[in-house]
Amino acid sequence: MSLSGALNTALTGLGAASRAAGVVSNNLANALTEGYGPREVALSARAGSGGVRIDGVVRNTDDALIGDRRQAAAALGDAGARARFLSEVEAAIGLPGAPGSLSSRLAAFESALVYASAQPASNVRLDGVADSARRLADGLEAASDRVQDLRGRADAAIDRMVGELRLGLDQVADLNGRIATARARGQETASLVDQRQQVLDRIDEIVPLRQMPRPGGQIALVSTGGALLLDGRPAQLDFTPTRVITADMRVETGLLGTVTLNGRAIDMRDGSLAGGALSGTAEVRDELAVKAQSGLDALALDLVERFQTPAVDPTLAPGDAGLFTDGGIAFTVGAETGLAGRIALNPDADPAQGGESWRLRDGLYAATPGPVGHGTLLVAMTSALAEPRPDASGHFGPGARAAKDIGAALLSDIGMQRQNAEARESFATARLDALTEAELTRGVDTDAELQRLLLVEQLYNANARMIRVVDEMLGALTRL
Repeated sequence: MSLSGALNTALTGLGAASRAAGVVSNNLANALTEGYGPREVALSARAGSGGVRIDGVVRNTDDALIGDRRQAAAALGDAGARARFLSEVEAAIGLPGAPGSLSSRLAAFESALVYASAQPASNVRLDGVADSARRLADGLEAASDRVQDLRGRADAAIDRMVGELRLGLDQVADLNGRIATARARGQETASLVDQRQQVLDRIDEIVPLRQMPRPGGQIALVSTGGALLLDGRPAQLDFTPTRVITADMRVETGLLGTVTLNGRAIDMRDGSLAGGALSGTAEVRDELAVKAQSGLDALALDLVERFQTPAVDPTLAPGDAGLFTDGGIAFTVGAETGLAGRIALNPDADPAQGGESWRLRDGLYAATPGPVGHGTLLVAMTSALAEPRPDASGHFGPGARAAKDIGAALLSDIGMQRQNAEARESFATARLDALTEAELTRGVDTDAELQRLLLVEQLYNANARMIRVVDEMLGALTRL
């Protein structure tokens, strides 16, 4: 090898060592940065002139593992939305025996009736019946309001997620263009690919995505349900939120908004955008909340019908409201939806509304108070509350149940749904943790990077020494 060839080889070696040191430093600095792919310098031998050529910086990632981890994150977003909602509804209904729970209010109402029937002349005990009945109605109304509030929050969350998804697709499209331009100019694209992966990680929790390679380092995005979201230009996603949601509003009747993809309505629960936080939140708004409201309405209807009959209170005429009313008037068939949010104690028997509690003893529509020791009506109300009767709404299936059993069935149904949702959430969390851990093991290994840095230092010293030797030899030749 000639002296000029040796010098050229050493100089290219110094350049490669310097570049490798920079890459190692960058890897160490970003060891904990999400979405960062470890880099290494790609080298090859220079033919003819000798030395080493820097072919570029290679970004090392396991795309299959990243895809699996993203799918797990989307599944967790879906399961988490359901589990959080059901937990909130269960808390609104209340656990058995908990102060303020529906079961406790039902038990308190029944106890108040028994207590008053033992001494019907006591106005204090009659007032206690009215108070416990009002608290029971208030508890149902509060639970119903909570369900509709959660539906409203779900609707707002859908709007927010669609906005984030739209922004994310725009960002990926922009990064695609920048990556293609950088490649055409021979520039490095690893940092741009890192940024793109961070965007994908963020939006993939909303809708699970699959990416397909395109020329120039670009990618196309398709949901796992088959919706093309990005291929050159991003798809147009829109959603119109509903400011106030009531119990009677359904997406099927057009009263609630749905996501549109390029102008076409998409089923968010089971359609091409299913599988992530968006579909889980849509199921909360359009299915789980509707079912929870139906259960509350079934309990409210049962209470209304138990006391809206002359068999219990002979003073009731056809069309009269019973002890529990639909917003102060008699319940009419077909108006069950949202009844839990309207149920109220008959104002004629509610001292808090200017009524008189003696009507609980003598009849809601009695003209005058009757004998103070006459507790037949109170006993009839107690029996009506405890009497097994079919579920008029059909929500809880066949079979006869007492009022407290319907309340227990409602809580049991919500509790079972919550447990199932939390089991799915736990499984999704464990899977995501395992895949994240596996991805981290393929990330930046700081020990290996430090070892590589020592090797780079040795290579740098060796090439520097070669340059010094060549310089000494050239000096010796010039002195001859």
